[in-house]
Amino acid sequence: MKNGQKRRTLYDCTKCPAFCCSVYERVAVTARDIARLARHFAVSVEEATKRFTRLYQGERVLRRARDPLFGQACIFLDRRTRGCSIYHARPQVCREYPARVRCPYYDVYKFELRQQDDPTVLPLFQITFNGKKENGRY
Repeated sequence: MKNGQKRRTLYDCTKCPAFCCSVYERVAVTARDIARLARHFAVSVEEATKRFTRLYQGERVLRRARDPLFGQACIFLDRRTRGCSIYHARPQVCREYPARVRCPYYDVYKFELRQQDDPTVLPLFQITFNGKKENGRY
């Protein structure tokens, strides 16, 4: 890739039902992420922590809410548009995802739409862990 050229992105988040906002039971947030949320909502860091996060096995994570497609999803997922309602204030992990030119969820989604020849098909994903913890994380 030459200097100044952008890598071509091979996914379109606007055409995805928001798998990345739904399949993870936890989205870890940092103190900086919480401060960004506090500024976005014009509340204190303490209020942002209380309203938008919870502790999950000793880790600070975003809260989740009911979702008609996946049961639960990030509280900031707009259920109508399936987009992020706090896009400019989203946590760092969300800013970095998928950190490559392809999104594995989008690839499977598009594959299944073609395979099933059904524009309403919705493949389901489940994240499982092998039970090994390293440094307090799976």
